[in-house]
Amino acid sequence: MTKSAQKLASLAFIGSCAFSISAAFAQTMPSTAPVEGTTETTDPVSIDFTLSAVSDYRFRGLSLSNKDPAFQPSITVTHESGFYASVWGSNIADNGGDKVEVDLTVGVSKEIGGFTAGALAVYYLYPGAGDTNYVELQASASHGIGPGTIGILFAYAPKQANIGDVSNTYIAVNGSLPIPSTPLTLTGSFGIEDGAFGADNKNDWSVGISADIKGFTVGASYVDTSRTGGNPLGSAAAVFSISKTF
Repeated sequence: MTKSAQKLASLAFIGSCAFSISAAFAQTMPSTAPVEGTTETTDPVSIDFTLSAVSDYRFRGLSLSNKDPAFQPSITVTHESGFYASVWGSNIADNGGDKVEVDLTVGVSKEIGGFTAGALAVYYLYPGAGDTNYVELQASASHGIGPGTIGILFAYAPKQANIGDVSNTYIAVNGSLPIPSTPLTLTGSFGIEDGAFGADNKNDWSVGISADIKGFTVGASYVDTSRTGGNPLGSAAAVFSISKTF
């Protein structure tokens, strides 16, 4: 299957269910030393460097790594105002001679009335296979309920030549729940996608668990899809992850 065909099929699988656990190496730029008699100030910009490894790169239910492991580094620059920009990468299955995906993102995240709301634009870039590059717009909101959190995501890819001049929509709900007195957190998601990548309102879902163990973050999840047209890259699977903060 060519990368173009695989990507079109893959995005038809709802929910990025690859339960990728990331390790962040967060370093705040040095602040100017306070002058006697003044209030100490901090630099308004922070930089996060993230490393992650997964047993299978799943994007909205579909394996983009042909069910093989993937290494996924990223770097994010955030301003205290909530605006940020990031670069994320992963190895993928062969796509017309290209085996790398790079996501370029700009966005903003704000606390509004007890909710965390965000808006961003993502440019999915495939060096060496430019006819599969495309842009997607996303909006999200989450809210704490007791010890847990529940959120919703809406993604919209407007009509573009590289996705067949057809728009695409994706809606997902997700949640997390820490288990009291343990290092464990339960997670889950469910999504629906339709349009350029979707096969008539395709679905995907996942349930998982993560834990911090001796400086590592490890996770496991069960991922499944429906209405995928029988594509084996969307079949049910267990996905494992491990990360390390340096």
